[in-house]
Amino acid sequence: MTSVNRRLFLQGAALAAITPVTVTSAIANSQSGRISISDAFSTEAQLTPLPFKSDKLDGISQKLIESHWKNNYGGSVRALNTIKERLDKALADDKTPAFIYNDLKREHLMRMGSVVLHEFYFGNMSPPQERDPQLDKALTAAFGSVKNWEKEFRLIGAGLGGGSGWVMLAWNTHTQTLENYWMADHMHAPASSQPILVMDMYEHSYHMDYGAAATQYVDAFFKNINWKVVASRLDKALTTKW
Repeated sequence: MTSVNRRLFLQGAALAAITPVTVTSAIANSQSGRISISDAFSTEAQLTPLPFKSDKLDGISQKLIESHWKNNYGGSVRALNTIKERLDKALADDKTPAFIYNDLKREHLMRMGSVVLHEFYFGNMSPPQERDPQLDKALTAAFGSVKNWEKEFRLIGAGLGGGSGWVMLAWNTHTQTLENYWMADHMHAPASSQPILVMDMYEHSYHMDYGAAATQYVDAFFKNINWKVVASRLDKALTTKW
């Protein structure tokens, strides 16, 4: 996105000032009650409720979305708590071999990725709504047109059909670019990228409704994008000093 387009985008949006949080400031702020750094081994992860009524999506059934939320996302939340408990115990035991600990850390990476990506995914869904014009300006600046952006996003999704993975529109804080990314699983997200729009392409996200017809699920997903949430994520990414 050019500096001119970025400036126009920022001027056209209702933006909130966000102060960057350093480790020093976070510790100081935690003492004043404004922010806190939680225990890295905390086992208090909870399911985030669906931000929409499960029977109101267009083309994605209530049965599917509730199963996805409860069993796939919920399973990862519960597993993450279990893994953190085991990590804490293993770290306290001086006899724990490094390869055993690393097996736990691999599972930790996978479950954390699943929890975070699912929360972004459900968070950017809603019953059908109007597109956001400022977001469309940003997509046009980055991809040449909204049509080009959507074509690439859909193409990545179709390529992942029948297997597993994620499609993610993200703001890369290092390269200062807005890009679509292909992700094979929960563990390999692009470096320095803030999720803007996330689509789950694991078969559990569509098989109950569409069988192997993954592209029909992609069509349904696009009908149920919460464009306001997507726009607000981009606002936040663009206005945060990284």
